Amino acid sequence: MKKGALIVGAGAGISGAFARVLAREGYSVALASRSGAGKAADVPAVLRIACDASQPDAVASLFQRLDADLPPLDLVLYNPSARVRGALVELAPAEVKASLEVTAFGAFLVAQQAVRRLLARGSGSLFFTGASASVKGYAGSAPFAMGKFAVRGLAQSLARELAPRNIHVAHFVIDGGVRSAERPEASPDSLLDPDAIAATYWNVINQPRSAWTWEVELRPWVEKF
Repeated sequence: MKKGALIVGAGAGISGAFARVLAREGYSVALASRSGAGKAADVPAVLRIACDASQPDAVASLFQRLDADLPPLDLVLYNPSARVRGALVELAPAEVKASLEVTAFGAFLVAQQAVRRLLARGSGSLFFTGASASVKGYAGSAPFAMGKFAVRGLAQSLARELAPRNIHVAHFVIDGGVRSAERPEASPDSLLDPDAIAATYWNVINQPRSAWTWEVELRPWVEKF
C-alpha cells in the first residue's frame, strides 16, 4: 500500500534532500511551509501546502487536508526553527516568543496531530531536526537554544511514550553548518552534505525495532565536539 510522508519546513537543504529520498522509495510526499511553495521547487511532491506551524488551527487544517488527499501517513519530519540573536538584556520579548512558537510549540502541535494518526495506523515514524543548539547553548543565542532544547525534550519524552506502541520517534542533532547554494563549501567536508543527512534519516526509518535509536548526532569530521 502507498505510504504518505509529511515534511514540515520545506526548504532546499535537508527537507529537499529527504523528500527526494522518500519519493524515490515510493512515498507520496507532502511539503508544508509558510508560503506553501518553500525553497524546494525541484523536489517531487504530490502536495505543497501553506501552513503556519505555530498556529493550532492551521496545523489541524493541514492534517485534515492530508487525510483527504494523501495516503496514510507513515513518516512525519518537523524541520522548522526560528533564530533570534543578541545579548539577553537586549532581546525583544515578542521576538523571543515568536521564535519559541515556531521552533518548539509548532513541533508539539505537529507531533500531536501526527501521533493521533500513527497510533490509529499502528506504526510509523516521527522525526525532529535538531541543531548544535539542541545540546549546546551558545552566547548570544539563548532563544534558539531554548527552542531546540525543548524540541529535544519533546522527542525524548515521546520516544519513551510511543516506542512500546510501535511508533519510532527520533531526534537528529545537526552539529554543524549544512551545505547550500547560499553557503558554499569552504573546504572539503567542512559542511554537512544534505544528501548524506537524508541518507541517515532513511537508515533510521529502516532500523529494526529491536534496535531503535531515539537520537543521532551528525557532524563534519572537522567539527569540534
